Amino acid sequence: MKKYLAIDIGASSGRHMVGWTEDGKIRLEEAFRFANGQLRKDGHDCWDIEKLVASVKAGIDAAMAAHEIESIGIDTWGVDFVLVDQDGNMVGDAVAYRDGRTAGADKEIEAQVMGFEELYRRTGIQKASYNTIYQLWALKKEHPEQLEQADRYMSVPEYINYRLTGKMVPEYTHASTTSLLDAANKTWDLELIEKLGLPARIFRPLNMPGATVGDYKGVKVVLPAMHDTGSAYLAVPAKDDKAVYLSSGTWSLLGVEMAAPITTPESCKANFTNEGGAWGRYRYLKNIMGLWMIQSIRRELNGVKYVEGSSGEETKAALKSIEDWEEGREYSFMDLEQSAKAADDCALVDVNSERFLNPESMIGEVVKAAGENGRAPATVGELIKCVYRSLAECYARAIRDMSAITGVEYTSINIVGGGSKDKYLNELTGRATGLEVIAGPTEGTAIGNLIVQMIAGGTFRDLAEARRAIVRQ
Repeated sequence: MKKYLAIDIGASSGRHMVGWTEDGKIRLEEAFRFANGQLRKDGHDCWDIEKLVASVKAGIDAAMAAHEIESIGIDTWGVDFVLVDQDGNMVGDAVAYRDGRTAGADKEIEAQVMGFEELYRRTGIQKASYNTIYQLWALKKEHPEQLEQADRYMSVPEYINYRLTGKMVPEYTHASTTSLLDAANKTWDLELIEKLGLPARIFRPLNMPGATVGDYKGVKVVLPAMHDTGSAYLAVPAKDDKAVYLSSGTWSLLGVEMAAPITTPESCKANFTNEGGAWGRYRYLKNIMGLWMIQSIRRELNGVKYVEGSSGEETKAALKSIEDWEEGREYSFMDLEQSAKAADDCALVDVNSERFLNPESMIGEVVKAAGENGRAPATVGELIKCVYRSLAECYARAIRDMSAITGVEYTSINIVGGGSKDKYLNELTGRATGLEVIAGPTEGTAIGNLIVQMIAGGTFRDLAEARRAIVRQ
């Protein structure tokens, strides 16, 4: 029996999932879990790369101690990167996407390099302040010497693979999130890169999911769809071509699979994105803030200051506006869901607003934003219900816009990832969209990661066969 190891790393945690097939079904076992997070360094929010690499290695050792592993694949969040010099050493830090260094970068590029409509026509990537293109522009302004010293651009999972195998193998799906790829040709847009004043030499030819990277302790390391959303979408057992996919977690990624990118002015205006998927497919989707808002609110309710370097005063002030907040109480996600069900409605907020990306106090920002639109939430339940209803309405708007652009009348929404377990949000999503809601699998990203490895390893012939095994779960 062939067993495979999917390492799925998110912004707050990572897990090592062992997968195999049994009686035509995909079986999963969690072998290791570790915390991930940011640290404040030289004025920026950065990833602790050394800790991340050590955690990945520890988890592989734990999995290999209990199972005979056929291959290993790693996926992470998108857009972030490291630079390495000719000796393979990191140049600078791995700055995290929620860092504020990119403020104003979009306007500067539009004024000095090209307008956003032309950028979108070429790359197909929606405008978001954290996009790699804006991070590199900010780096060029602050530390041009780092770009001069760099020999290679590497995504975070590519760099971890390098630390495991000694091989530097760039991967397509993660690169597709950068806003630096020619969307139609699936290659780096070197003309754009040169117009931005970035060194074209650091962007190396890309490999597709399924390619072999090298070996770690005698086990083959394979490229999955290294962008976690790319992996998650592979695990959606859609019933037909009128199904919308929603990868629900810290971010909500809502969209459909397409054979070609859509880079029309209408798509640009609606701010949809075209990310690359395995086997040359595209994910046409909308990035929506997601359960990050709920996660952040819960941390504040539980007395945890989640913005590194903040005084916590804004959180304290915001908590005073929540009438039934109990200091010292440990609020679980179930507590929050139940309180939201019993709460009255208040005004909604625009969950895609930049104000919710990394505020000093998420509670304070939600209360303030709702107050600008009508009645602000005054209780824990109203606060959570405000976010839930705002997410559901955002999903509904995105589906309406997507339907108008693609000409498809969608009939169902398939929710995968951790958010698929949130029954109340799923219920609100069904009401807002008027679509049938199909929840699961919860471990969508890990399963999608495993699917690529299993096809490469001969366990499945193709994606269709793998998705049939998911339906049987």
